[in-house]
Amino acid sequence: MFSNILLAVDGSDPSLRAAKVAGEMARELGSTLWVVVCYDPIPSYLGEPNLQQALNERLQYTADIMAPALAAIGDVPGEIHKETLEGPPAEAVLNVMQAREIDLIIMGTRGRGQLTGLLLGSQSHKVVTHANCPVMLVR
Repeated sequence: MFSNILLAVDGSDPSLRAAKVAGEMARELGSTLWVVVCYDPIPSYLGEPNLQQALNERLQYTADIMAPALAAIGDVPGEIHKETLEGPPAEAVLNVMQAREIDLIIMGTRGRGQLTGLLLGSQSHKVVTHANCPVMLVR
């Protein structure tokens, strides 16, 4: 039923719990996993060598997020693809969903109240609102 699962992780406890759930589902269903980590855009005005230093720092940041998520997922029978993307997380998740023909999105949510989520515009809310596949939020 869910042959391509997208897992969005940000290093938070809820996203690591979501990684465990994604791993369990992938093992049960034999699904392929797409693990997505995003980093903030790098200002183009930085110039060299600052631009390269900023990029290296962001790539290290995403590697530090990806490693515990992959550990939480564990071994799965299908493939695990890793995506490191620049930009707003919700936008990146939705782009990967369309490009990879994702059947299910799994992501953690920090569980902010409705008012806080409305004022701050949570990433999980944006994904739920705009995704054309089921979205599972894990607290």
